[in-house]
Amino acid sequence: MKYVETEIKGVWIIQPVRYGDARGYFSETFKLDEFQAHVGPVHFVQDNESFSTRGVLRGLHFQSGEWSQAKLVRVSQGRVLDVAVDLRGDSPTFGKHVAVELSAEQGNQLFIPRGFAHGFIVLSDVAQFQYKVDNVYAPQSEVTLAFNDPALGIDWLMPQEDVKLSEKDCRGLMLEQIKPF
Repeated sequence: MKYVETEIKGVWIIQPVRYGDARGYFSETFKLDEFQAHVGPVHFVQDNESFSTRGVLRGLHFQSGEWSQAKLVRVSQGRVLDVAVDLRGDSPTFGKHVAVELSAEQGNQLFIPRGFAHGFIVLSDVAQFQYKVDNVYAPQSEVTLAFNDPALGIDWLMPQEDVKLSEKDCRGLMLEQIKPF
């Protein structure tokens, strides 16, 4: 696997190697020892999966306090724009974001450490999105950052009128309302 740290420290793009022939391909998508050698110690405790249609935007979510989560995300069907926003109070990149297109075709992954809000928008007709987390879901600590906060300057690659949000995501807070990690 190839590991490339993004311009925001701690966020990694991971490109697994695919071995293919006329039948298709084989790829190792996660190897603990290799992952920890590049990224550092992380203990994943849960795998999650979502299925969504074009224009669905999930996020920008994070869990605060002791329930904070690191995530390793990938797409097994379709393609998405995946976004991580730095909410670490002592970070020189606080409020900045990384946006990476993830697709089943490319097989690329993104690692997002604790202290970030995370979200994605589906760019294909459908997308199956998978992620590992290092802490369990705690609804009482979940916070939503507004995907369209002008302070973030995120280009979601889709007109806002085509974006499909949950009720919860419609009520996202602005960056200035968020308590940094």
